Amino acid sequence: MRFRSVRSAGTVPSRPTGTGGWVAGGGLWAEPPGSGAEVGCHSRYAGGVAVVDVSEELKSLSSTMESIEAVLDLDAMRADIAVLEEQAAAPSLWDDPDEAQKITSKLARLQAEVRKAEVLRGRIDDLAVLFEMAEEEDDPDTRAEAESELASVKRALDEMEVRTLLSGEYDAREALVNIRAEAGGVDAADFAEKLQRMYLRWAEQHGYKTELIETSYAEEAGIKSTTFSVQVPYAYGTLSVEQGTHRLVRISPYDNQGRRQTSFAGVEVLPVVEQTDHIEIDESELRVDVYRSSGPGGQGVNTTDSAVRLTHLPTGIVVSCQNERSQIQNKATAMNVLQARLLERRRQEEQAKMDALKGDGGNSWGNQMRSYVLHPYQMVKDLRTEFEVGNPEAVFNGEIDGFLEAGIRWRKQQEK
Repeated sequence: MRFRSVRSAGTVPSRPTGTGGWVAGGGLWAEPPGSGAEVGCHSRYAGGVAVVDVSEELKSLSSTMESIEAVLDLDAMRADIAVLEEQAAAPSLWDDPDEAQKITSKLARLQAEVRKAEVLRGRIDDLAVLFEMAEEEDDPDTRAEAESELASVKRALDEMEVRTLLSGEYDAREALVNIRAEAGGVDAADFAEKLQRMYLRWAEQHGYKTELIETSYAEEAGIKSTTFSVQVPYAYGTLSVEQGTHRLVRISPYDNQGRRQTSFAGVEVLPVVEQTDHIEIDESELRVDVYRSSGPGGQGVNTTDSAVRLTHLPTGIVVSCQNERSQIQNKATAMNVLQARLLERRRQEEQAKMDALKGDGGNSWGNQMRSYVLHPYQMVKDLRTEFEVGNPEAVFNGEIDGFLEAGIRWRKQQEK
């Protein structure tokens, strides 16, 4: 039996022909086995509704999942998990803390990846059952559930397909995101805060844990800079395509004459450092300053000098942290961020050497990469991928998956 979901359409001529029949309630058109009716992802019309054949669509989803499973090599991953579980159960595991951290971290990541693939495979297999129930029960709610699950599975499959493109050295890491206001005065500070909210909303919508590490507030409005972490595997690989200069064009709410203003904000994305990275920092190379934490408008939020600013003297890198409760905690968090920046600096130096050997300049992530235009028209456009959305409000509310997917695919193309 093949199943066809019914969706609204405009004025159309006639119902399907053939030996099949309408399922009671008009939700599905079913054709008996061996009817010889053509199968495909096509539409027919009856009574103002489109009858969409979903059988081929379900086959296509299953085929795509098979390709993803082949790329991920789930059998090899399960074998690795078995070895790691044996190592993790060894009584001597924590005799070497660095090696123990490496084993447990890799084990947790592989288990999560296999579990996600297995759950998605189960959902794909269950779709046919859902559509069968919709036919047998003649239940509008079941039909709606089947349609909703089909759309949800397609989104999850797209996301997992993109995940297979994240194969860089640090792509599986969690991420540190730093946003800073650049040219544009108070509008740039306001823009930086909008970007902070955009990424935090995106993480929230996906159920990803985030932690605010440091925010430096501007005097009139917005923020000078902010740093936060996104604590989920592959956060770095996903968000690293956001690195670069973002541009906002709008009628400034801070301009008394209501003129159009252009402002800029920079986004930096770093992989979270793991204990096995061995980023050594000599205390003699650090300057440590302590000060009182401050909130919006410069107001104090702490009565003690708990905030910490670290300056790495050889490189001039400066890191601040004020969101932890004690000076010791703030210093530890700031050290983690400093290590991440030094790791990224080392990665960039190695990449520059490779680019020099290849005879090209590589990718310049510091260049302008996306425009957010609110006036005289409304459009958000990625200047590398040319992916665009005509609803800036939705983008600022965290709906950036399209940009992330396009960016990841574009980056993979550049590597070829």
